[in-house]
Amino acid sequence: MTMQTSIKPTPYYQHNNCTLYQGDVLDTSCFKESFFDLIVTSPPYNVGIEYNSNEDSNSYENYLEFSQKWIENCYFWAKDGARFCLNIPLDKNKGGQQSVGADLTTLAKQIGWNYHSTIIWNEGNISRRTAWGSWLSASAPYVIAPVEFILVLYKGAWKKKYKGESDISKEEFMAWTNGLWSFNGESKKRIGHPAPFPRELPKRCIKLFSYVGDVVFDPFCGSGTTLLEAEANHRIGIGLEIDKEYCELIKKRLKENIKLFKV
Repeated sequence: MTMQTSIKPTPYYQHNNCTLYQGDVLDTSCFKESFFDLIVTSPPYNVGIEYNSNEDSNSYENYLEFSQKWIENCYFWAKDGARFCLNIPLDKNKGGQQSVGADLTTLAKQIGWNYHSTIIWNEGNISRRTAWGSWLSASAPYVIAPVEFILVLYKGAWKKKYKGESDISKEEFMAWTNGLWSFNGESKKRIGHPAPFPRELPKRCIKLFSYVGDVVFDPFCGSGTTLLEAEANHRIGIGLEIDKEYCELIKKRLKENIKLFKV
């Protein structure tokens, strides 16, 4: 499988059907035309995570401006009929209560993305209870749901115009079309990245929402998990990552997992 498109940056690393580019998702000129069938990504949450090359403690207004810019770029780069699986928090508690999931859903729809559904990810090992507000009092308690969103959007029409090969089993299809997904998150220490997501997340999105041979894009490639699952499931993976250290991590993970891929 190969993919031809007009791309400004030269590849940082290529492995089989996966290509990684070092670049900034805010730079519209990174890609000159529409090229992908599916995005699976998780952007910075703006909750103070210490990334190498991203400020994660901006004002909420600035965070929404950042979100609008990159989501607009991805809309421009998306093929007609492309799907968009966006892993984001339900809400934000650090630094003030904010309805992140609802706000980014509205923002994406204003840009032109169509709404399909919301998958609730019950992250089994999540641990975020650092404060309860007014302890044992109705004065000002905090209510924090230990879940995240996977927002499912699309460009154009939901039903694909072309017939491709699906590789999802009956059991997977029945389980994953239930919009409550329960599996553990990923260890930061084990992966070496401050905010990795588990391979189960992109695996499910890729097999449920794309055909074999489709182009899967992650504009916040991070630790490369989306590329790993694109490769493992016979898709074409395209990753964009701004930080060179994380690019090296992605390269290392792709090399280490080569024996697990079914080429």
